[in-house]
Amino acid sequence: GSCQGNSVERKIYIPLNKTAPCVRLLNATHQIGCQSSISGDTGVIHVVEKEEDLNWVLADGPHPPYMILLDGNLFNRKVMLQLKGTSRVSGLAVSIAKPNPPQGFSPGLKCPNDGFGVYSKDYGPQYAHCNSTVWNPVGSGLSYEDFDFPIFLLEDANETQVIKQCYQDHNVPRDGSGPEYPLCAMQLFSHMHAVTSTVTCMRRNSIQNTFSINPETVCDPLLDYNVWSTLQPINSSGKVDPQKEVIIVATRIDSHSFFWNIAPGAESAVSSFVTHLAAAEALHKASDVHLLRRNIMFTFFQGETFDYIGSSRMVYDMEKDKFPLRLNNIHSFVELNQVALRNGTVLWMHTDPVSRLNDSVQTQIKNLLNILSSSSAGTNVTLQEVGYSQPLPPSSFQRFLRARHIPGVVLTDHQAAFQNRYYQSMYDTPENIQMQYPEGLSPEETLEYVTDTAKSLAEVATVVARALYQLAGGANNTSAIQADPKTVSRMLYGFLIKMNNSWFQSIIKPDLKGILGDVPQHYVAVSSPVNTTYLVQYVLANLTGTVVNLTKEECLNPEKTPNTEKEMYEYAWVQGSLDPNSTSRVPYCVRSTVHLSKALSPAFELRQWGSTEYSTWTESRWKEIRARIFLVASKELEIITLVVGIAILVFSLLATHFINAKADVLFSIPRDPGAVAY
Repeated sequence: GSCQGNSVERKIYIPLNKTAPCVRLLNATHQIGCQSSISGDTGVIHVVEKEEDLNWVLADGPHPPYMILLDGNLFNRKVMLQLKGTSRVSGLAVSIAKPNPPQGFSPGLKCPNDGFGVYSKDYGPQYAHCNSTVWNPVGSGLSYEDFDFPIFLLEDANETQVIKQCYQDHNVPRDGSGPEYPLCAMQLFSHMHAVTSTVTCMRRNSIQNTFSINPETVCDPLLDYNVWSTLQPINSSGKVDPQKEVIIVATRIDSHSFFWNIAPGAESAVSSFVTHLAAAEALHKASDVHLLRRNIMFTFFQGETFDYIGSSRMVYDMEKDKFPLRLNNIHSFVELNQVALRNGTVLWMHTDPVSRLNDSVQTQIKNLLNILSSSSAGTNVTLQEVGYSQPLPPSSFQRFLRARHIPGVVLTDHQAAFQNRYYQSMYDTPENIQMQYPEGLSPEETLEYVTDTAKSLAEVATVVARALYQLAGGANNTSAIQADPKTVSRMLYGFLIKMNNSWFQSIIKPDLKGILGDVPQHYVAVSSPVNTTYLVQYVLANLTGTVVNLTKEECLNPEKTPNTEKEMYEYAWVQGSLDPNSTSRVPYCVRSTVHLSKALSPAFELRQWGSTEYSTWTESRWKEIRARIFLVASKELEIITLVVGIAILVFSLLATHFINAKADVLFSIPRDPGAVAY
């Protein structure tokens, strides 16, 4: 209960509450990430703000092992590999660099999702393993190293200051010699249950489930849901007519960084899926969409960071007839990748050079590129085609190409290497995509304020929406199709700065109020659906659905209500906005074509935990994650305290034994002097 006598603990320890751990992830062959020993790791704190400070930790300091408070600018591969190779380090607390490191920082791979895209020894071998284009040149691969000590991120500058003050007061070396006891120490707990690889941990799960009454799971697959909807409603439980052509528009909605659940993903995910949502809204507003010859499917993939979990699952479901669409329904594929950091006005169109060797595919791709280029007329976007000899960047489209030669294009802000210098890192924040607000705005004003970034992304969305309209067979003038910068502003604010805002509150179901945390993160995780998935689902329903006049009962049970076409539409009873004159909300029913489909790698469905075809990423389980600082006494004082304690214990045992042995003498009842025996 809450009445634990922990006042002594509170006097000894200062807990660090705003931290994010590095946790262990596993795939078919490796384990990556960090962990502590089972009882946590402890060390004397040493602050490292420049590389020379490392000498004390690695060689000179007399009190190893050390817990390092590392400046964010030194959190790089060179320093980390030095620390990894020594037993004098017991853990690491990293402070965030302010401003973002100017040289860039990406703990991801130089060649993201290598081996799981379309290029291999059998398909475009000259493009495999980023042979021709290194997409993420600043990628250090730190996120994919395995560290046997805990590493925590300090999210709160005040807590970082508390640690530095404790270090200043107790641990600063005096005149080159070691500081005097007591010393300031830190303890980090992040013990992980899973080891070796996904194959090992899933086998252990399986054995536990078979033989144990209380099975203890050691790891879980990364999983979530893809969000998809169509321009014209389709029967989600049936099958689309094989003759019906569908254009797929796709983006990813997840990101990643070195630390668990720290994944702002401003440029790597949010910029593209927000643009995608704005394009979907603009298209739905066109008056003749129900007459278009081809349908359009808006698809938001989850788990793409981890070897294309969402897209590989959708392709698998299409091949196995577990999805309303089949692969041969796909007319063409348009993917929005990183689009917020355009150089001037240019947006690059990437295509696959291998499938273009096929004449019919080449003709369709040419048509697709022409339509895209012509759609940018009159906007502040210039579309340019990347050189013919360059492969596709890492993209969900690659998983579809693995299954079938589909004409497609990937739109990005980079011609070759990423413009994003903070790919898959904690610094891929609103500042990275130049989102700036004037001083002194209230949260409501910030939500509505149209930034330059929002205007730029709205223009990209306008071009995409117009091109899709033409691709789908639209004959009218497209100048009326226009994405709304105000909507884009709201989405950027909600997905990057503050989820718990008035707009998001008004468009979700009442029972989902709890998902609106403060700072949004876009990590795929193992408990699904995550906040991002829910919010993309409800934003898409809000932007593309219609408000219908149904009561709460009818909306929640559409199968019992006549004329609802339950198999064609989804219904949601949402909170609505606050009534201006009271504290109550005005809820309503939204009808849309937005659906969720599973984003769990087929490897787990097929129990092929060592698969090289599908993603095999799992996340280890853990018991507790916490960090705290305290003062530690010298070893001599600890030994003296122990010896004195043992001496007192031995003395008390001897005294007890002696008293016990002489108890009849010491505690005998004195005789009554008056009683004399004869």
